[in-house]
Amino acid sequence: MNTDPGFAHLAQWLWPVFWAVATIMAYLGAKQLYLRSGRAWASPLIVAPLALLALASVLHASYHDYLRGTHWLMAMLGPATVAFAVPIHAQRALIARHWKVLGAGVLVGSGIAITAAWWMATALHLSPELRLSLAPRSITTPFAMDVSGRIGGIPELTAVFVMITGICGSLFGQLLLKVLPVRSAMARGALFGMGAHGMGVSKARELGESEGAIAGLVMVMAGLVNVAAAPLLALLL
Repeated sequence: MNTDPGFAHLAQWLWPVFWAVATIMAYLGAKQLYLRSGRAWASPLIVAPLALLALASVLHASYHDYLRGTHWLMAMLGPATVAFAVPIHAQRALIARHWKVLGAGVLVGSGIAITAAWWMATALHLSPELRLSLAPRSITTPFAMDVSGRIGGIPELTAVFVMITGICGSLFGQLLLKVLPVRSAMARGALFGMGAHGMGVSKARELGESEGAIAGLVMVMAGLVNVAAAPLLALLL
């Protein structure tokens, strides 16, 4: 084993860089696999985390080691969310016609999502911290982590719940559209934006420009509503 202090310092500096590069490469590879196969199971949100988890297991790396090199990627989620304003602005006429319905849907959807998560956590006899971490699972990651921290949850764990919710919501959303005769772009977009946040927006954009814009708006609105309601959630939950 090399005990040279210079080597140890270099290794300490390279380790975070390694995880940042590994994360980006895992995502790009998973994206290519998804584009070629078109299969739901090949989604980058499924393949990339599994590949990174396998790599971390082989290298005996801890979550702290991984976070040191990728925290800046997490910080970019906030600015990335702002980019949804572009398609929303392009579809502002459609949104202006239906803002009351969209607003009511976001309030009802957020209430159902939080209540369902709390009841599920209670039925499974999860600890208070886990319950609070699970409550904001139905909003996009930057908002969910902020809400989780405010109400006493574990933000990093909330991010995992958000990812799982996005994957499941996107898959079930596609199944629902095959079964139900939903033709309205607003309804289709709202379904994915409320039920699967970021991943849902990506899937909605595959359906059409209007669906993607509505999904992005609903996702952002749900996040803002939950952030504003965080102090109330802290008292009720």
